[in-house]
Amino acid sequence: MHESWKEFLDSEFAKPYFQELSKFLHEAYETKTVFPAKPQVFRAFTTDLAKVKVVILGQDPYHTPGAAHGLAFSVPNSQPIPPSLVNIYKEIDNEYGSHANPTGNLKPWQEQGVLLLNNVLTVEAHKAGSHRGHGWETFTQATVEYLNEKSEHLVFLLWGRDARNKKSLIDTSKHLILESPHPSPLSAFSGFFGNGHFKKANDFLREHGLEEIVW
Repeated sequence: MHESWKEFLDSEFAKPYFQELSKFLHEAYETKTVFPAKPQVFRAFTTDLAKVKVVILGQDPYHTPGAAHGLAFSVPNSQPIPPSLVNIYKEIDNEYGSHANPTGNLKPWQEQGVLLLNNVLTVEAHKAGSHRGHGWETFTQATVEYLNEKSEHLVFLLWGRDARNKKSLIDTSKHLILESPHPSPLSAFSGFFGNGHFKKANDFLREHGLEEIVW
């Protein structure tokens, strides 16, 4: 984890809810197959807080072997591109004519200051949503509140119900909220396609003297 998050993470890790979450995770990793691997759970927090420009909130990690690696919507280079990310790339193509990433690994976005944070950071194999309700939601809410307070001119991309529920935590006098349905094949045609979020995000960054994201 990047040292810029130390104050925040130390504070959260010491709270009772996170102590309970840690007990749950210890047992889960000891007795079941859980994704991502332990060293990758907090990978989103290797992003330098001072360089964060865009926040993308996912749901929970991919629950199939080899897919989850700690960044929302992202998979390792060796993995096929998941359906939701296929749709994300389609929307970028609609806006820009092409997208920059040849694989499903979104590390290039992270390196440009995109925080790829899931609402729940772990999941049991083949059981989507299995680690909901154990404290991760509290942690993610605290993360959004911290970003809202400590940063200026962030773009929050809120796709789907879980992400849009965080809207009230964000000060729109200094940050931009862009919200739409989730890019999942179940909902992408209900308003994700055509949302224009990637150009709108870059327009906002440019207006505030920040370097645009190469999507």
